[in-house]
This record gives sequence, C-alpha cells and structure tokens, in this order.
Amino acid sequence: MRKHFQQQSRFDCAPIASVPLNLECRDEIVPILYGLRHLYSLPEFRPKAVKLIEADLNELTRRDVGRPGLDDWQVLVLAVVRLGCNLDYDKLEDYVSNHRALRAIMGIGDWEASDGFSYRRIRDTLCQIKATTIVNVNELVVQAGHAIAPEAATSVRADSFVIETNIHHPSESSLLFDGVRKFVPLCVELASELKIEGWRQSMHLVKKIKKLRQDIGRVAASKSKDKAEVMRILYSDLITRVEQLIERADALIDSANATRRTQALTLKIITIQHWVELTERVNKTARRRVLDGETVPNEDKVFSLFEPHTQLYRRGKAGQPNQYGRLVLVYEDAAGFISHYHMMAREATDDGVVVEQTKIAQEKHNGCINTASFDRGFHSANNVVALSQVVSDVCLPPRAPTAYAEQMKNASVKFHNTRLRHSGIESAIGAMQRGNGLKRCRDRTEAGFERYFGLAVLGRNIHTLGKLLLARHHGQTAAAYSRRDAQAA
Repeated sequence: MRKHFQQQSRFDCAPIASVPLNLECRDEIVPILYGLRHLYSLPEFRPKAVKLIEADLNELTRRDVGRPGLDDWQVLVLAVVRLGCNLDYDKLEDYVSNHRALRAIMGIGDWEASDGFSYRRIRDTLCQIKATTIVNVNELVVQAGHAIAPEAATSVRADSFVIETNIHHPSESSLLFDGVRKFVPLCVELASELKIEGWRQSMHLVKKIKKLRQDIGRVAASKSKDKAEVMRILYSDLITRVEQLIERADALIDSANATRRTQALTLKIITIQHWVELTERVNKTARRRVLDGETVPNEDKVFSLFEPHTQLYRRGKAGQPNQYGRLVLVYEDAAGFISHYHMMAREATDDGVVVEQTKIAQEKHNGCINTASFDRGFHSANNVVALSQVVSDVCLPPRAPTAYAEQMKNASVKFHNTRLRHSGIESAIGAMQRGNGLKRCRDRTEAGFERYFGLAVLGRNIHTLGKLLLARHHGQTAAAYSRRDAQAA
C-alpha cells in the first residue's frame, strides 16, 4: 500500500512547505532541501511528479493492498538526495535516520521510527524508477527554474564527456578468467543435478586459467626482449584451455536440453549460455589479436563481461588517454540548469548527434533558445548549416587550427563573447563528476547506467534551483553563496 505523500499533518513534524533549514550551513544538502521544499509547494510540479513515480513503482501491482510502502514523494526525495549529495546507499540510510531536516522534508516525524528505511529497501525501490521517468521529472524541475529566471532559457552551451563504468582494466586474459569463473561453477551444479560426469576437476582447471592470467600480467609488465614471444605462448595456452571448457559447457547444455526441464533448470541453462557466449566472444578476439596479428575494431570487442555496454574512448585527455565507459551529452542553460541530456549509442560521435539533440533541446525550451555554443569536436560543414536552421545564433568553431584562427580573427564581438562563456560548461561537467558521482557510475547494467546519469542530473538541477531561490530570498546567508554570482559581479 502506497500514498503519494503524507496528507494529514503530524504533531511531531512541521509542514513540508515550511520546514526550517540552517541557511548558515554551506553543505550541498541545504540548497537541495530548499529546492525540494519549493517544488513541494508548486501545484504544477508535485501532482505530476508523484504520478510519474507511481507509474513505475506500481506498474504491475495494486497500491491499495499489502504492507505500507514508501510514499511517492519520499522516493523522489531519496532519489534526489542520493546523487545530489553523491551518497552511497549506506550513507543515505544514515541521513534518513539522523538528518532532521531531511526527515521533515520527507514527511517523517520525530516520533516515527526510521527502521523502515534500510539501505536494501531504499536501493530496491529506487531501482524501479525508469530513466524516462527521470527525464520527465527533470523537465518539470527545469520548467520551475525557468519560471523564476525566464531569461535563462534563451541560451545554452553543450559538451560531451565520458562517464566511466565500474569495471577493472579490460585485458583479454582477465576477461577470459572472469568468464570461466562464472560459467564453470554453474556447469558443476547443472552436471550434479543431471548426474553427468566429467566436471570433477573443474576448480583445478579454473585455477590453471587464473595462473595463466597472472603469468600474462607479469610478462606484460616486464621489459624482456622475448616478451612478445612469451606472451604469444601463454595466450595460446590460455585460449586453448578456454576453448576446451567452452566445448564441454556446450555439450552439457545440449544434454540438459534433451532432458525434461523445469523452470529452475531452464533459468540455469540460460545463465550458463549467457556467460559462455560472452567468454567465447572474448576468446575469438584474443585469438585474432594475439595469435593472428589482426587489428580488432572496437565494435567487435567486449570490455567487460559484467558491463558489456562499456565502450573504449580515446579523446586525447591529458593523463587519461583511454576511457572505458559511455559518452554522454549535456546542455546547460544560462542559469546553470542541465536542461537536456542524452546518453549516446556506443558508436555515436559528437558531430553525428548534435543536430538531432539540439532540436530536442529547442523543443524543451519551447523555441526560446537564441544562442547555442558548442566545442570544435561538434563541427562539420553540414552541422553549421543545420544548426543555423534550429538556433539563430550558433557558435560552432571549426576543428582545423588555421580555420579556427581565421574565424576568430574575423568573428563578431558577440561570437567572441559566446565562445569565451562556453568554457563554463567544463566547470559544470567537473562539478557533476566531483559532486554528483558522474566520474564513475556505481550502478549496474546499461539501464542502471542511464538511470544513474539521470538521477545525477536531477540532483544537480534541484541544487541549482535551491541556490537560485536562496540568492533571491536569502542573499546574505552562507547557503546562498555561489561562485557563479561572484564571477558575474
């Protein structure tokens, strides 16, 4: 049984719209709670937001029966605070138990116990929220911000960056070991259930694979003259052993398919097939690269068996030539709101998505965008023409150094000012990486990655909304201080 929010006032809790906050505290949770308090009082935000949350939490279940669940408003607050303050689930549980202002914003009274907010319950509930729902809630937040600062919607600046996935360094030897240690124990269980022999020494074989992985790692770090030949020998042994295990696993699956299968047995077979297919794909690329001497393209590679959507990016960043994750695109308006964001496909590039995504951003701004600035990586002759049809004033400098210098020499004062202001998007990206957990995604699967990205943007936008409101109503307090305002002055 769930409710949208606590409709009846409690003696031990102040009304959410008037919860007192410590405005002399500079912690990021103060503007976030201030922004949430403001949004709760908006009749055009709260009913729509809780309806969106309701659709995800009770997509296939009834709300009027069963144990009491978290209120929709409480789920929204937890989702915002989690990455708005860059907390893991354990810290979020502690905040719900001990942070009085947060509890008051959630509608939890001082007399109410907090044992119903365990980190497992919070995690399982937040993971039900869909990425599309977060996009819609973000739009409502940005609309509330533009109602306060309507001039902010007239200009945007966009850039892309890589959010790393939570994986180890993806060498083929380590990936092959990951696959073997996942499907071999499952094969042992399946063979035991079906009384099929041949897997008695399975763990010994896994240890052999592990030993080869360790040897390959030591040789790769050495400076021996025979390094290439030794690596070839070790990889040849590793690939052969893995192929033998894959063949035995395929034979076991065929035997299992020939028997009378239960639901549990079918699920186990599907799981084994999943890990075997990924391991076989890595084994083939290892053979092509090491033994056959081929250059394997990125689209044929697997960089993680646990996060197979991971992509390799070489963007020439100082100190980080290779980045393993996903490329994302963000649009920041003049007030600091991330008014539009997009997770790119694995093979997508900046210049290939900028026109389509700018059209979407223009629609979200109701056609108000007059000025848009982009980095040089988005440039192409076709993009300049297409973007000019979407936005009247486009700052998109060319990639070539000579052409860039020539354009800057002949450009107008407005173009120069727009170009100078564009670097502020790097500050916003850095703030999200440091303060909103976007340096490295902590959630699993591609759907979890997209949800994590959206929640980080949502937390950032409500933080920006709170700062904007504090600057207008409590400009002399410590919580209202912003470097954006100080630099503008």
